[in-house]
Amino acid sequence: MSETFRLGRLFGVRIGVNWSVVVILVLVVVGLAAGRFPVLYPDLPTGVYLAAGLVAGGVFLGSLLAHELAHAVVAGRNGVEVEAITLWMFGGVAKLKGEPASPRADLWVAAVGPLVSVVLALLFTGVAVILNQAGVSGLVTGVVEWLALINGLLAAFNLVPAAPLDGGRILRAVWWAATGDRVRAAVRAAQAGRVFGWALIAGGIGLTAIGAGLGGVWFVLIGWFITMAAHGEEDYVRMQSSLAGVRVGEVMTANPVTVPAGTTVAEFVSDYVFTHPFSTFPIVDAAERPIGLLALRDVKRLPLGQREVTRVEDAAVPLPWVLVLAPQEPMDAAIERLNLAQSGRALVVDGDRIAGIVSPVDIVRRLEAAEIARG
Repeated sequence: MSETFRLGRLFGVRIGVNWSVVVILVLVVVGLAAGRFPVLYPDLPTGVYLAAGLVAGGVFLGSLLAHELAHAVVAGRNGVEVEAITLWMFGGVAKLKGEPASPRADLWVAAVGPLVSVVLALLFTGVAVILNQAGVSGLVTGVVEWLALINGLLAAFNLVPAAPLDGGRILRAVWWAATGDRVRAAVRAAQAGRVFGWALIAGGIGLTAIGAGLGGVWFVLIGWFITMAAHGEEDYVRMQSSLAGVRVGEVMTANPVTVPAGTTVAEFVSDYVFTHPFSTFPIVDAAERPIGLLALRDVKRLPLGQREVTRVEDAAVPLPWVLVLAPQEPMDAAIERLNLAQSGRALVVDGDRIAGIVSPVDIVRRLEAAEIARG
């Protein structure tokens, strides 16, 4: 699930938000402020309903974040670093640097998210009971009761045994423990996710046909998200499997064309862009050591008038911000870091010299070669 915009960092983990969260928040706030709350608690000002809806939506977003942070904490305790968390419509995706080392660790990382949602549901239920016993009824209690309900539903939905839901991760761990084959277990979980997604889409179409209106559309939307995510996850697992045992040096484009520091961007355009079929060029100092990576899209951002006076090292992404790999690194592990790289490319360095570049084209070429070899 891709990150649309970034919120910041929490406990060292980058927190991002997919656009679907905005959709769900708008639907939650409107549904509560214009639907549920006025029906259950009539004769209150419109602004009060809107404020209650915003509070409920904000706390719900916090519940989603708590759910994902639980995954991150348990993953960290099992030796798996968490690079980022992306919140989406029905929870979030924790981007892990690596995989749990055992089915048991995989199970705990997956199960802790729904467990936190269950705990939150019980917590909000307890608060609602205390408020009712204290004589605090009405809209305030209604907000707390809704938060208890939605966290319970979130836990139940995420326990469906279909990737990318947490239940799919649990299914993967159980299948892995039973067969000893993590890749096959992950593929089966993703396939279950696709079946579940298509079932939701079919059910939504059926509901729409009989006049369910927005409810049917909602099921179709959920099913589409799950189907696409499951399909992407299956492709990713198969790609990792194809790259198992392969080193970065076997995939990279070796001896790339380099550009010396001090070259102006105008000279770069005339001498390199139109004479070499590449979209990214390493920048090197006088000793041929890498100092940055310049992509054509970085050049396009420069106004024409600045190209004569701007040097390539000033327009390039500096080396500390470039993903650097070693030729001997395993490619199936490096692919995870490549997915997190902003450019989708990595500079391969051997000692202090450039050995090559790894790009999506290189990976696709390697995967196609592996398919040909398998017949």
